[in-house]
Amino acid sequence: MFAKLVAIEPVSLIPSAEQALHHYAREVVLYPDIPRDNAEIVRRIGDADAVLLSYTSAIDRTVMEQCPAIKYIGMCCSLYSPESANVDIRYARERGITVTGIRDYGDEGVVEYVISELVRCLHGFGQPAWNGEPQEITGLKVGIIGLGKSGGMIADALKFFDADIAYFARSEKADARAKGYTFRPLDELLAESEVVCCCLNKNTVLLHENEFKALGNHKILFNTGLSPAWDETPFLKWIAGDNRCFCDTVGALGGTHLLDHPHIHCMQVSTGRTRQAFVRLSEKVLANLSEYNR
Repeated sequence: MFAKLVAIEPVSLIPSAEQALHHYAREVVLYPDIPRDNAEIVRRIGDADAVLLSYTSAIDRTVMEQCPAIKYIGMCCSLYSPESANVDIRYARERGITVTGIRDYGDEGVVEYVISELVRCLHGFGQPAWNGEPQEITGLKVGIIGLGKSGGMIADALKFFDADIAYFARSEKADARAKGYTFRPLDELLAESEVVCCCLNKNTVLLHENEFKALGNHKILFNTGLSPAWDETPFLKWIAGDNRCFCDTVGALGGTHLLDHPHIHCMQVSTGRTRQAFVRLSEKVLANLSEYNR
């Protein structure tokens, strides 16, 4: 059991999970707002040996250096790699601090978002139909960039509507081949697809000037990651053509300065943050704490 567990910001746990935190620490402190800077984060952590945070704050080396009691950091958000994490995982390892994260808790809502926006665009619900007349997903050539859990779920959902699925990933996947998905080099995928969905880890940029040239005109681009999958300068040149871009969050888009662009549709909300997602998140955060305290 920890001596003191501090959630330095809101971590989206359901009430029963917040109560369950008291099984893992003698003292539990939950802060209701986001800390403004590192100094505030250090103050909130104090002498705590366990810390929880979400994706809106970061714990870097300077914070850990000033909080020597930390033994455990629980990320109540996705952890895919040290490079994309909002915790300095490499330095934490040097200090013997355990860092845990979670995955695959909000993908269902993201899949529903992609299907919803794509149907509205193709059929012309609340906007001109993309190709001048209502169109089904049937036979649509869709390219998925990044066939991880969320990318795979989006591909499966679109396949249910009989889309023609191709994908680009680090390597060809046997299970995707079994489903009839075609592995393509990135430039080839971009050129051949009518719709492209970028499902990449945070801070992963694959679309540069040459890629946008390969993508061409009259295309629909989705980004479901937490940060832009592109360099902004060639993206702005591309989006000025007869193209559309869909993102759920401003973070995925790249900034508020792009919100008023007529070819960009940004919901300004994380579509993975649903009631069911908070339940899954809570279960996984508690499971990580249980595993550490075993």
